[in-house]
Amino acid sequence: MKKKRFRFQWGAFLLFIFYGGLFFLLFTRMVTLQATGEVEGQELAAKAAAKYSKESVITANRGKIYDANGQVIAEDTLSYRLIAIVNQKATTDAKKPRHVVDPEKTAKILEEYISMDEKTIYKQLTRVKDDGEKPYQVEFGGAGRGLSHETMSKIKEKNLPGILFVNDLKRYYPNGIFASHLIGFALKEENKDGTFTTKGNMGLELTYNKELTGKDGKVEYETDAFSYLLPNSEKMVTPAKNGDDIYLTIDKTIESFLEEAMTAVEKEYNPESMTAVVADPKTGKILAMTQRPTFNPDTREGDNMKWLNEAIEETIEPGSTMKTFTLASAIDTGVWDPNKYYPSGQYRVLDRVIKDYNRVGWGYISYLQGFQRSSNTAMAHLLKLIGEDVFFDYLDRFGFGKKTGIDLPNEASGKLLSKYPVERVTTTFGQGSTVTPIQLIQALTAIANDGKMMQPYVIDRIVDPSTGKTIKKHEPVVKGQPVSADTAKQVKEILASTLTAEKGTAADFILDEYEVAGKTGTAQIPLGNGRYSWGSNEFLYSFLGMAPVDDPQLIMYVSVKRPKLNGDAGSIPVSKVFNPVMLNSLKYLNVNPEDVQHVDDAKIQDYTGKSAEAIQVELQNDGLKPIIVGGGGKIIDQYPKGPQKLVKGNFVFLKTAGDVVLPDFTNWSLRNVLAFKALADLEIEVVGEGFVVSQSDSPGKVITDRKPIVVQLKTPAESFIKEVETPSEGETELNTE
Repeated sequence: MKKKRFRFQWGAFLLFIFYGGLFFLLFTRMVTLQATGEVEGQELAAKAAAKYSKESVITANRGKIYDANGQVIAEDTLSYRLIAIVNQKATTDAKKPRHVVDPEKTAKILEEYISMDEKTIYKQLTRVKDDGEKPYQVEFGGAGRGLSHETMSKIKEKNLPGILFVNDLKRYYPNGIFASHLIGFALKEENKDGTFTTKGNMGLELTYNKELTGKDGKVEYETDAFSYLLPNSEKMVTPAKNGDDIYLTIDKTIESFLEEAMTAVEKEYNPESMTAVVADPKTGKILAMTQRPTFNPDTREGDNMKWLNEAIEETIEPGSTMKTFTLASAIDTGVWDPNKYYPSGQYRVLDRVIKDYNRVGWGYISYLQGFQRSSNTAMAHLLKLIGEDVFFDYLDRFGFGKKTGIDLPNEASGKLLSKYPVERVTTTFGQGSTVTPIQLIQALTAIANDGKMMQPYVIDRIVDPSTGKTIKKHEPVVKGQPVSADTAKQVKEILASTLTAEKGTAADFILDEYEVAGKTGTAQIPLGNGRYSWGSNEFLYSFLGMAPVDDPQLIMYVSVKRPKLNGDAGSIPVSKVFNPVMLNSLKYLNVNPEDVQHVDDAKIQDYTGKSAEAIQVELQNDGLKPIIVGGGGKIIDQYPKGPQKLVKGNFVFLKTAGDVVLPDFTNWSLRNVLAFKALADLEIEVVGEGFVVSQSDSPGKVITDRKPIVVQLKTPAESFIKEVETPSEGETELNTE
């Protein structure tokens, strides 16, 4: 038998080596993967998790904004987002189309329900991508977001193929036009990753956007390759963190009173603009704030409107409301003498002439009458008595020329002009220098609150809604005491007299049930070229007031710029805001009204040792006629003695130290002349009987000698006969029945 010789097969060997090497490499790779769990530096477990793990977002709610009593002002509410499926690949059954079949018809119908015109809707429905392909779906920006349930239902009723809705959240303002420039608004804005976030665009919504914005949560879960939830897989939930809630000092009821009155006046007088603020003088809380023109934060619709909060961000020349603080400065420095006479009409400052509003004045009148008549020249004379540096120091104490620090953005500081002499004078009556309405409110808290000036604020507290924990609480802040409590009381009484005095400028602001104190303002409006506008329809009319006088619970500023008056006085449109808002708000706060029953008598007390000037205004407001006998200051004697009741209209003589200023005796009775003579210890010779018709020395004269003063009296019958027999030159006799 022939033995076979072994032949080495190179081909088989090479194949063995090749496939053996591949097996070795594969085996080595498998061992490596098992040992390290990584591929090219990436963990396989993470890759698998990324492929089969899914997550869904839990949307966080934006924080709510409440009023002082917990009534909602702004909140997130359920809304709907409009989506159109435009790619025909979405339709698997031609009888049941799932995409937009007729773009033209669809656009025409949608135009009725969203704020986008038909042409733009059609263009969106027929849009193609850069590669010429139709997108799977399209949206309609802001016009297709935030749709109400009612709008969504109406569109659904049209049975438009391809039109779908996705649940969404919308910022909702349930009160419509309501402190809109204060609250502001928030809108959905698209992020870089295609998601949407509600962001504040104005007002508190913008300022406190960080606090109001919540943090979305998520749900994580595992699926198979077909996206079905795997059994027994872990589901991890990270809850959403809702935004913090903000509670304001704004009172919804008082704000509603204000909005209603402002709207009515805007409709009747069509002014260029209006601003109003209501505050609590004891705390500085802002209870209401609004302006006109305004807007609805849900629609952002408004005509000829400034997108800023005028009470905070815009400066004005305040006009005669500034005289309140000039008066306070004079009283606090001790130079105020209400019975001292000055020449009204004109006041020269170098080459400039300051004039009263009637151009000619009222002759020599007392400073009290000057304030009641809103005399500019009275303030100019007072500045000389106060001292310019001292006066501007008081304005600084009252917070003018600097920000109040209110918790709102973009606050303006205003500017006090004092470089030139005329600027210092005009500042005393509110022209030239600028302030903000919120500065006037802050300054008035000092007058209403016994000299203590309170910082205004609108945020009461910020609360975490998930825990109920208060994150931030605003407490009242005393900004200083620019004047004494006694000064504040005297200013209140004098402000009240501007309503009740015979020639007072604020009679339109009298309330039947509460005593009001305040100061009117009629400011010229700068034209920007160093000149001012002029004319009844060209002023900024305003009122800065408080009530009730004895213990003010509310203070209020109202301004109306360039109203169409149609013959009304400029104070009328202002009073049509102030009066109903103040009256209704005090009643709402259960402030006990003054006794409105008409009485013919008034009580007086023993005023010995008290300030004659303060008692003078107090008695005047009670309907009596106080006469200071002497130079003013502390009362050392009085007639009649108190306490007792007097019929309104009676004289009350208050004896003080110092030289006597001769009053105007015209129409005084003999009894009153004799009472004055006894307290003044003057040589007064009385001629005749009845009532005074003339006197030998002029009213306002300071008596420094013992020269006799002759006072002539006549009975009413004698006066009547004389007038009929010898009429004055230029008079015409009238026959009356």
